[in-house]
Amino acid sequence: MKSACLAALLVALAPFAQAHKASDAYVTLHVDGATVAARIDIALRDLDRDLDLDTNADDQLSWKEVRTRWADIAALARNDIRLSADGARCTPDAASTPVTDANTPALTEHSDGTYAVLRTQWHCAAPVQALSVEYELFAKTDPTHRGIARVSRADADAGTPQLAVLSPGNGWHRFKLPPLPTAPAASGTSADFVETPAPVPVPAAAPKAQPDANADTASADDAPASSFFGFVREGVHHILIGYDHILFLLSLLLPAVWIRSAVTDPRTGVTRTRWVPSANLRLALANVLKVVTAFTVAHSITLALSVLDVVDPPSRWVESIIAASVVLAALNNIWPLISEARWKLTFVFGLVHGFGFASALKDAGLAKGALAGPLVGFNVGVEIGQLCIVALVLPVAWSLRGTRTYRGAFAGGSLLIAGVAGLWLVQRAFDLSLIAG
Repeated sequence: MKSACLAALLVALAPFAQAHKASDAYVTLHVDGATVAARIDIALRDLDRDLDLDTNADDQLSWKEVRTRWADIAALARNDIRLSADGARCTPDAASTPVTDANTPALTEHSDGTYAVLRTQWHCAAPVQALSVEYELFAKTDPTHRGIARVSRADADAGTPQLAVLSPGNGWHRFKLPPLPTAPAASGTSADFVETPAPVPVPAAAPKAQPDANADTASADDAPASSFFGFVREGVHHILIGYDHILFLLSLLLPAVWIRSAVTDPRTGVTRTRWVPSANLRLALANVLKVVTAFTVAHSITLALSVLDVVDPPSRWVESIIAASVVLAALNNIWPLISEARWKLTFVFGLVHGFGFASALKDAGLAKGALAGPLVGFNVGVEIGQLCIVALVLPVAWSLRGTRTYRGAFAGGSLLIAGVAGLWLVQRAFDLSLIAG
């Protein structure tokens, strides 16, 4: 009966196996006078969910399936992303605009999979001084979705790009641009911004989008206070929807209110080491502090190294090892190989989790000089989310530590976590692909 219940729970939780990476889109806006050129990267998995691109229901998207629905993809972006300049609505290119080099269907790869790349232009009534973005993409179907918006201007004196993180609950942002120069811009036009490979009328495979010419021009001024706190929110959001990170942390918190002690069975006289409730709250808090600090220091190191491109391991390896770390941490509760110095195990695995956190920042397309604010803000947000989990779990665990309920939850929960993480490990190690052909 217990095995059947456990199996049912594993099946119920299986969908979370694909839910590690947040649903993100990337909106890059380049202002040139009264024209705003845009590149919008949208994950195919999100488009498939809303537009049902997989017409043959084989759980894989072909380039033909994506290409034949390109007009619907473009309409979705055009309807759910709106721009205003100085209080007046800007108008996007018409849906009937002929296919050109600027809007040929194309794909690109981000750390979490394949994205559709849409390029268009908005036309405003006058040269843009302040640009407002209204973002409602997937607002009705995915409350966890985030849009990373990046705004820059064409002329050389325009300063550096500005960032904002947009979400269903915070989908409006106003970007105040530097004053316009008195002379026309010498370089950097919207035409440069939308340059793409020559169109392929009937491609055998999906064309890849080229990087934007302005993608690496940001500097340390890139992150004003609004974007800093936006990345704090993004860090909190990332940890709270990162089920593998949460289960790893839970695996570490479950035994924090217990200690390993030698217990003699009065019937047999056999002495075994087992988990027993801790009588010392200070000791339990010290154990939690060691574990949380080790995890924080470790993932902060690799988060920075990865975002700065010092170390860049393949995402498939990272995600697979993260899943394996959850399995091992959970099984270590049942068959403890490491019990007294769990913070050391936590530190080692925390290094890998840092690479997983890095994807949210790396995909934003920031130059190294622009990363300080977002990096600190994102890391602060991750720690806030982590401490929220600790604050919720630890008081309950402490109050129930001596009960049969907690002992059952400890064993059953650890096995359940190991089972779910095992599903993640198989899925990620075999690199199940969304795009075929």
